[in-house]
Amino acid sequence: MKLTAEQIQQNWVDLEETIKSYISEPRRSQLLDFYSEYSERLMLMPAAHKKEYHNAFPGGYIDHVLRVVDCALKLNKVWVEMGVDTSTYTEEELVFAALNHDLGKMGDEQHDAYIPQDDQWRRDKLGEDYKFNDRLEFMSVPDRSLHLLLSHGISVSKNEWLAIKLHDGLYDDANKPYLMSWSPETKPRTSLIYIIHQADLMAARIEFEHEWNPKLKGEVKKTNNFTVTKAPQQTSKQTIKTKTLGSIESTGLMNMLNDL
Repeated sequence: MKLTAEQIQQNWVDLEETIKSYISEPRRSQLLDFYSEYSERLMLMPAAHKKEYHNAFPGGYIDHVLRVVDCALKLNKVWVEMGVDTSTYTEEELVFAALNHDLGKMGDEQHDAYIPQDDQWRRDKLGEDYKFNDRLEFMSVPDRSLHLLLSHGISVSKNEWLAIKLHDGLYDDANKPYLMSWSPETKPRTSLIYIIHQADLMAARIEFEHEWNPKLKGEVKKTNNFTVTKAPQQTSKQTIKTKTLGSIESTGLMNMLNDL
């Protein structure tokens, strides 16, 4: 998937408008100044380094962030309909957390986190159009997101801190102490954390489907500068079984599969 220059520019305009619409002063001006200072980097950043993930193309990061904001606002309406306690968070906290949950993917003030992959084999065989910049000091993405905001004088509420820090949910083992408590006293006191996680998960899944479902539904063949998609050929169960058995070295496992 690729974005045109016009789409990348429009996404940037939409990002600025989202900040103006949902974030109050003084943070509105602070965020606009921050994003303006690093606009050239942020505007063209990918959301991931590998095609098998999501939005691993120029402009993919802002495209992802806007989708997470949209998902968060829509999911919030569902949570409200189902009776969530809205007194535990605000709409501004919801949008602020969604906007900045992955900010750490930009790297730091001097270094990009993702740089173009210069190993052609890894580009061709592993789908890595980008690689991690080893000149950048290691920090987790949520920790770097929070550090970037605070080091530029942008305040973060406790709800926003937790929502950004925990946005990967239980996919990150470091979040287990917060999310796997069996005591009511130590469970999260706000559902904002879960809404942001679900919004990020939904956005990433949709982006994955946009990129991969057309390829998985048919055989995609690259021909010069264009792509031809062919319908998959029907393969008999016996043919699949024969190919599978032929690749297995273990006699026991081969006998077991042969009985299926």
